[in-house]
Amino acid sequence: MSEHENKRLRLDVRFRNLHVLRTEEVTPQMRRVVLGGAELEGFDSPGSDDHVKLFFPNSSGALVLPTLTDEGPRYPEGEEPSPARDYTPRWWDLEKGELAIDFVLHDDGVAALWAARALPGDLIGVGGPRGSFAVADDYDGYVLIGDESALPAIARWIEALPEQAQVQAYIEIADEAERQDLPQYENVSIQWLERNGFSAATSDLLEQVLTDLEPPEGDVFYWIATESRRARMMRKFIEGHMGVPSAWIRSTGYWKAYPDEADGD
Repeated sequence: MSEHENKRLRLDVRFRNLHVLRTEEVTPQMRRVVLGGAELEGFDSPGSDDHVKLFFPNSSGALVLPTLTDEGPRYPEGEEPSPARDYTPRWWDLEKGELAIDFVLHDDGVAALWAARALPGDLIGVGGPRGSFAVADDYDGYVLIGDESALPAIARWIEALPEQAQVQAYIEIADEAERQDLPQYENVSIQWLERNGFSAATSDLLEQVLTDLEPPEGDVFYWIATESRRARMMRKFIEGHMGVPSAWIRSTGYWKAYPDEADGD
């Protein structure tokens, strides 16, 4: 067993006002919104699972973003703050001045509704990312586990992980129509798991994979992102039943079926 140096990077946080350039239908339930604007200059997202905070128009249709102070972000007094949600950038191209965000259109939440209606010229605020997780590139293998909300990050992981390592990706989706064209490499295997009508909150397709998993040989890093309770329980299984060191697991609740519960880490 070797030592592997995973790092957390702190980044300078900026808040940007951007606008919609175009939208693309990735799958029936996944819509890509490509953003742009002069304030995109200098944007960077070093980590595959980075999050930016998206700020949507408030009930009056205004964008009200915070400013950074010594005590943290502060909103203008007397103004209704813009609702905000965390998303992983799918890709960005500073030469073209574009930033792509993929939205799952699965509910009537503020982000999904905005994305479903987004038109060229619509405004949105973008903050961060404020930090990145840099996984060591010297593991023998990497196992990626997630649902459709994790697809932007999984795609970025596949693009970024070292070619000498074996990579296994297990992706739970609503049905066959939600399969995406992901990067294809000889060292990467991808398995799609389709719920076909079952709830994403109570599905156990990813958990079944872990029960029968044959991971790559050697030291393996595990990355998990799905509903919060499921992500937490899978982390416990990998650490407790499979004997994987805690530092070799990164587990995050990307959404909550039970809002009062804590996320993973």
